[in-house]
Amino acid sequence: MTTTTAKPRTQRARPRKPEGQWKIDGTTPLNDDERIKQEDEGLSAKQRVIDIYSKQGFASIPAEDLAPRFKWLGLYTQRKQNLGGELTGQLDNSELQDEFFMMRVRFDGGRVTPQQLRVVGEISRDFARSTADFTDRQNIQLHWIRIEDVPEIWDRLEAVGLSTLMGCGDVPRVILGSPVAGVAADEIIDATPAIDAIVEDYLLRPEFQNLPRKFKSAISGNARQDVTHEIQDVAFIGLEHPEYGPGFECFVGGGLSTNPMLSRSLGAWVPLERVPEVWAGVAGIFRDYGFRRLRNRARLKFLVAQWGIEKFRQVLEEEYLEAPLIDGPSAPIHQGARDHIGVHQQRDGRFYVGVKPTVGHATGEQLIQIAEVAEAFGIQRIRTTPDKELLFLDVEERDVAALSKALDATGLYSTPSEFRRGIISCTGLEFCKLAHVTTKARAIELVDELEARLGDLDVPLKISLNGCPNSCARTQVADIGLKGQTVTDAEGNRVEGFQVHLGGALGLEWGRKLRGHKVIASELGDYVVRVVEKFKQQREEGEQFRDWVLRASEEDLQ
Repeated sequence: MTTTTAKPRTQRARPRKPEGQWKIDGTTPLNDDERIKQEDEGLSAKQRVIDIYSKQGFASIPAEDLAPRFKWLGLYTQRKQNLGGELTGQLDNSELQDEFFMMRVRFDGGRVTPQQLRVVGEISRDFARSTADFTDRQNIQLHWIRIEDVPEIWDRLEAVGLSTLMGCGDVPRVILGSPVAGVAADEIIDATPAIDAIVEDYLLRPEFQNLPRKFKSAISGNARQDVTHEIQDVAFIGLEHPEYGPGFECFVGGGLSTNPMLSRSLGAWVPLERVPEVWAGVAGIFRDYGFRRLRNRARLKFLVAQWGIEKFRQVLEEEYLEAPLIDGPSAPIHQGARDHIGVHQQRDGRFYVGVKPTVGHATGEQLIQIAEVAEAFGIQRIRTTPDKELLFLDVEERDVAALSKALDATGLYSTPSEFRRGIISCTGLEFCKLAHVTTKARAIELVDELEARLGDLDVPLKISLNGCPNSCARTQVADIGLKGQTVTDAEGNRVEGFQVHLGGALGLEWGRKLRGHKVIASELGDYVVRVVEKFKQQREEGEQFRDWVLRASEEDLQ
């Protein structure tokens, strides 16, 4: 009897699933968002707002304009009031949204004049229930905007050179810039001409109106590396080349959210005049090769992770740039404070003064007051920052003390405690449809409680409150990062709470996530006080909070 041995089956390779990469898979839409964008580009909705929706009201807006096209106009529907965080993810967008909008005003490079700030304050007062929030992307956000009022708001903004266009959406968002560009004594190179060239020559080109998702940019020539370059899609920071002099190092593929990745250096030195070309090339790669099938993978960081930095630079140079890039050294990581609080001498002998609105929150009337103070001291240049500060440039030495006092009188803080200086929060449950917890009001309360119970701290302490996992307030790179979620208290009730990340820092480490450790929102003050007191008891001379976290026991961190 003969036996036969069965041949092993040859496993067929699964066919590659298309990712929606235009240069590889073609431009056929693979989801509704891509279909909507192709059928009618986002900015087309502006004229319909003026001609139709502002006259016929919220009910006249079709769903595909409301989301996503309104994002291109800098408008999001805000969350209905009194919808608890436990409903996030259970109700769809149409059930969560209210008939009011969040409006985002662009300040590219964080630049704003007193006249512009006054106009934004008047708009806030007249149309936004006096809401105004400085963001960590150097914008201002307003809430409670009615569609009926949008055309007049646009007219008022455009009259002073401001815009909401492309404040949101699958487009290049506001370009972060050093708030002290052109004046700082520690500046390597002034990046202002590059930001201006991108905004004026590239931003509104049709070729950049339909990217796979949002595209975040930052350009700073300051040695302080003050634009969070490690978590941007594309960023340029000041770099001195031993042969060619001052220019920029380019980073690509950074981002936080649920899959945090630090940006990676191209290993190139970029002269000032080539920054706009390289920026456009990186945006072009994202447009043509970025993943479009799944929204949660449609960020540049996933493409950089798949390709690797060597291939990314090769494609950039061969397909998108006029000439190869020059190899360059790496800029040393700036490990000190990157913010600009306090009084600093400019290179021209005058001073700039940095103050803090707590968690960036302001009112319309307050913005008008701030503008009036600036004008009273002859200041024409105000700057916003990624740390939600306000800077006043070109201050005469004789005016520094009086200006600081006048700004304090408006509700700003010229000498904030480290708790107030370092706290940041997202919009949270009050207005955001993605949030699980209240953040902004809680952050303000937390600062007041920490100052009352602990006074101050003699080292920086960055505290971040996020309403959801998307990390708009940079959870993973804060000393104390708090990610909002619904948790169970001791009585079994579902309540607001936070997952804790400790010891994060830009350029250094992700936060240390405490396994299984949650803090109920009502006990947040007690928790932060407990951890800070442990740090003060155990720290060594000159030790920073993040360094202590790395060696502290888990018990001492809970």
